[in-house]
Amino acid sequence: MLRPQDSATRERKSLNGLWRFALDPDAEGRASSWFSRPLPGAGEMAVPASFNDIAADSAVRDYVGDVWYQTTVRVPRGWAGARIVVHFESATHRATVWVNDAEVVSHEGGYTPFEADVSAHLAPGEPARITVAVNNTLSFQSIPPGVIEQTPDGKRQRYWHDFFNYAGIHRTVWLYATPRPHLTDITVVTGLDAAAGTVDYATAAADAEEAAVHVVLRDADGSEVAAGSGASGTLTVPNAHRWAPGDGYLYDLEVQLADRAGGLVDSYHQSVGIRTVRVDGIRFLINGEPFYFTGFGKHEDLPVIGKGHNDAHLVHDFELLKWIGANSFRTSHYPYSEDVLDYADRQGIVLIDETPAVGLNMGIGGGIFGGQGYTTFSPDTINDATREVHAQAIRELIARDKNHPSVVIWSIANEPESDTAAAEAYFEPLFPLARQLDPTRPVGFVNVMLAPYGKCRVSKFGDVLMLNRYYGWYVNTGDLGAAEMAWEDELRGWASEGKPIIITEYGADTYPGLHSVVATPWTEEYQVDYLAMNHRVFDRFDAVVGEQMWNFADFATVSGIMRVDGNKKGAFTRDRQPKAAAFALRRRWRNLG
Repeated sequence: MLRPQDSATRERKSLNGLWRFALDPDAEGRASSWFSRPLPGAGEMAVPASFNDIAADSAVRDYVGDVWYQTTVRVPRGWAGARIVVHFESATHRATVWVNDAEVVSHEGGYTPFEADVSAHLAPGEPARITVAVNNTLSFQSIPPGVIEQTPDGKRQRYWHDFFNYAGIHRTVWLYATPRPHLTDITVVTGLDAAAGTVDYATAAADAEEAAVHVVLRDADGSEVAAGSGASGTLTVPNAHRWAPGDGYLYDLEVQLADRAGGLVDSYHQSVGIRTVRVDGIRFLINGEPFYFTGFGKHEDLPVIGKGHNDAHLVHDFELLKWIGANSFRTSHYPYSEDVLDYADRQGIVLIDETPAVGLNMGIGGGIFGGQGYTTFSPDTINDATREVHAQAIRELIARDKNHPSVVIWSIANEPESDTAAAEAYFEPLFPLARQLDPTRPVGFVNVMLAPYGKCRVSKFGDVLMLNRYYGWYVNTGDLGAAEMAWEDELRGWASEGKPIIITEYGADTYPGLHSVVATPWTEEYQVDYLAMNHRVFDRFDAVVGEQMWNFADFATVSGIMRVDGNKKGAFTRDRQPKAAAFALRRRWRNLG
């Protein structure tokens, strides 16, 4: 699907703001048709935002089940005769939508968009009621997984990912209009031929059997540099300005549908960054040049609004990336807002784009969150049905983000169990699926410390090796000398594989303002020394082509004795104040390359 935009033929209307909001603890809303009338006992809730932290109430923060949102929108009179669509950029983790009394769409997956043609249910110039039931429950057949356990205080959601299970309508909701004959998809693949750039394009349309396709490519100044006709084709750009790390140069591809008389029927604009990505032995190449990743794993996580998107924080985070000398980050551990990817395209920031497949590892729970007693892969836990949900998450991620030049790697999972035969069987079909959907980018997954070199049975499927390691923190705690030797020994094994290695996580929890003349765990001094040890190890191996420190900023997690008001591994605090580590990283990264 195409993201809503304003064009010569299209118009959109944001539905963001305060919606009516109600919990449904007795799961009666659907059976009682809450969608057919004003929500009973409703308050107000901001959209976009997570609902959890907005109310000063633990019953809301830890709520599990359906929550209901409702708003009234007036359809513009000028949309008469148009195709009208309601579009959600995300709803975590699943949602059902009604327009007036009609159910129009349901969607599984908390971080990718969904929409419905609601033309039959709306009248231009008239008001309409939009109601959404959002469900945040995790099961062994959801991505990410979880389980509902019964406790003396009632049901409790248990999950194995190390960030808080924020939920709600996290991104913009749109009502938009297109012509009846309309474009439905655009795919661009770029290449380089000496100084020239190539843009392969493919389009799809609906109700447009008699329409012709024309395309025009314009540079950043608006000047036409290439044009073509047909539903697919190749454009050549002499002396192309390449998209490159630190240089987010974008062309504009306008795709037009025209009727037999040449009149404009539909128009859509797709940004294009001309660049190439490939793996060559142990090198990771962008535009044929070796690239070294510096940056972070991040989270969409903010005080009060949780995972709700906020443009001011988006710009500020990128300014901090620029200040510290980072050129990349991973969308850990789910697809981020499309606004983030658009901004990364324009800023020349490189992304590893990740699915929401996190927590597929019961072994991690034993050491961090307490023993859990489940088998990761089995007919009763993570199984074939889960894998199909996982596969759909891969499909939706690639369909949404395939045209972003900033995206250079697809990461299909974070820290799953990967040292068993069951894990190998689960993951083996997912890698070729990702390559079939997009043969132009490397595919990988992020390996956990519990599956070290020589034991992992999934890394062989990847084009790159992405490793999360915490020598000096979770193991060799406080003993950086032993940590350095153990880390170097393991990394030597991975380097023999002949693939590029990106260290996608390394970090130490650090309480801001805690200091000691002797560097001890949790102090700012220890975090600085810990990072320096890791950097010494990385610099000894040519196969290491990147370092993404964990984490950009402190973030919220489930409560527990391992977490003091969340995960404190950030270079910045949750409100984006620098720790000493931020200045150490700045000195290193601004001098690399």
